[in-house]
Amino acid sequence: MPEQIWVVGGGLAGTEAAWQIANSGRRVVLYEMRPVRNTPAHTSDLLAELVCSNSLKANYLENASGLLKEEMRRLDSLIIKVADETRVPAGGALAVDRGEFARRITALINNHSQIQVVREEVTSIPLGQPAIIASGPLTSAALSEWLKQLFGEEYFYFYDAVAPIVTGESLDYSKVFLASRYGKGEAEYLNCPLNEMKYHEFWENLVSAETHQSHVGEVEQHFFEGCMPIEVLARRGKDTLRYGPLKPVGLLDPITGKRPYAVIQLRAENKEKTLYNLVGFQTNLRWGEQARVFRQLPGLEAAEFVRYGVMHRNTFINTPQLLLPSLQWKGAENLFFAGQLIGVEGYVESAAAGLVAGKNIVRWKEGKRPLIFPEETAIGALLSHIISAEIRQFQPMNINFGLFPPLKRRNTSKFERNREISARALAIMADFLSNERN
Repeated sequence: MPEQIWVVGGGLAGTEAAWQIANSGRRVVLYEMRPVRNTPAHTSDLLAELVCSNSLKANYLENASGLLKEEMRRLDSLIIKVADETRVPAGGALAVDRGEFARRITALINNHSQIQVVREEVTSIPLGQPAIIASGPLTSAALSEWLKQLFGEEYFYFYDAVAPIVTGESLDYSKVFLASRYGKGEAEYLNCPLNEMKYHEFWENLVSAETHQSHVGEVEQHFFEGCMPIEVLARRGKDTLRYGPLKPVGLLDPITGKRPYAVIQLRAENKEKTLYNLVGFQTNLRWGEQARVFRQLPGLEAAEFVRYGVMHRNTFINTPQLLLPSLQWKGAENLFFAGQLIGVEGYVESAAAGLVAGKNIVRWKEGKRPLIFPEETAIGALLSHIISAEIRQFQPMNINFGLFPPLKRRNTSKFERNREISARALAIMADFLSNERN
């Protein structure tokens, strides 16, 4: 029997990697420890379960996340294909029906003739075994310890928080309105407008609310800026939220005809619109405090919480020191890494790393040179950044246009520059793939 390739972790990166390997004709063993060993964030044993938001962010080419998705479509990404098939209205974003998304990916992986799914915890990789480790930010203690021994150094770490979800039927629709910023997309966000007095009341309650103390004293807390707990963000200043998750720009309250002082946005979690996510409300408040503080918001007075926000520890490796641009470990060419474990932050970014690792481990087995995507592409810009970042200051990174080489022509608007960067990226990607196939 031909040698099987291991993929450790059944999240977005792991399932994407396994799919790419299997579609090349090679056998894959995909290890997922749930439900044998669960995590603080997952609620099911489904593969590719989304544990934070149900949004994969922007879906248009003037946004770097939208460009990354389009590149992945052209590379036959499983994650983006299923996301497109299970999408729910979310303005200019690609949001999915959370349950249907995970169920469909689980079925596709389970039914693939080249993939064997094994439900057990992997605590080490046998010497010489070709493998991709995509165990994610909640890598088990045993595997973490093996990796620390393997690398001879400690992990970096940070804390991540997820937002609460409420039922649609518990909302007061007389106090909220449907709209997307600047009228873009399907206008499917529910917006809770706040006047100045209500906003300051909310701010006072938020910054004085009690948080969970379970992690305090364990280690110094480090939060990733892109997923900051709302109460931590609020403590930076009274107006911080109004320039962040509660910004009112691009929205008009139909009752007053004016822009609100601040706005809380709710995004549908499923096609039926029975569940809504409080956008940007990642939090570590105690559950009782979440109910007390958030029910003081207009439209949420009787909100029924089906999931409260929780905070969990995320870990990631020192990628600039440890990995090659192919996502291989410098210490052994048979070992690849992908997903949030390597310091990419976000659903799509994690899947993109899994896609690259999956394709590259196959090319390594076939004696071909790895795919190193040009820095002008979204995939190339992201991976180039995490591979070449300053080792002592390495932090997780989302895709953004700041990672791309600048355009030669700079006297254009931001919108036009972004569009030109995307056009350049897709043209270069097409040439790159054409050359690799020849």
